Amino acid sequence: MNIDPALRSVRGMVALVTGAANGMGAATARLFASEGASVAVIDRDTQGIDQVVAAIRNDGGSADGWTLDVGDGSAIREVVTAVAGRYGGIDIVINNAGIAGFMAIDDEGYDAFWDRMLAVNLSAQQRIVRAALPWLRQSRAPRVVNIASTEALGATPLDSAYVATKAGVAGLTRALAVDLGKDGILVNAICPGPIDTPMTAFATEQDKKIFANRRTALRRYGRPEEVAQMTLSLCLPGASYTTGAVIPVDGGLMARNA
Repeated sequence: MNIDPALRSVRGMVALVTGAANGMGAATARLFASEGASVAVIDRDTQGIDQVVAAIRNDGGSADGWTLDVGDGSAIREVVTAVAGRYGGIDIVINNAGIAGFMAIDDEGYDAFWDRMLAVNLSAQQRIVRAALPWLRQSRAPRVVNIASTEALGATPLDSAYVATKAGVAGLTRALAVDLGKDGILVNAICPGPIDTPMTAFATEQDKKIFANRRTALRRYGRPEEVAQMTLSLCLPGASYTTGAVIPVDGGLMARNA
């Protein structure tokens, strides 16, 4: 059987990536651009945006940057509309932006901590999807990939706010897959495990090695590029019957009991 090469390519498509100034978001933006997509690099870190856009263009890819704090719900629609205006549409939304932190539920300041975590990690994802819907509905292969975490599937001490938001992302993904399936919009989530990114930079290399040996089947931290590859796979036109999935990319962390 001959397989249409177009089914295995995002060439010519428009991908909007949040949290794209570093880590998994930057790796995702660069991968999609290398595969021929036009990429909207979105982050609150203007300097990081400029560096990622410059790297993509230096490699011959197409990218533009927009500065956005996704926790600012009032600014999301304006930026999404600007992206669609720049490229003539949006085919792919990758909700990667997120924050992390630890705090006990009875600590002073927990309410503000909770509210900020909820705004960035969960509310922003539904707002960005809603803002992009007019263009996703016009796409030939519309895709949404929400980045959750293995913390959506378990919990770490003092991580209640983060865990709740990431579990919410998993639930939101399933619900949107059901609601938007009639429009042909596929919505999936990825749950990264321990990945070497700025978010995990607080841990020493020795601590990372100990944790990975104790908890993961592959006995190492993952690379941002390995998460990006799964994201790309879910966005290929040929990946047309997978929706509502919540997929760990965790080196076997959730599979390992001992």
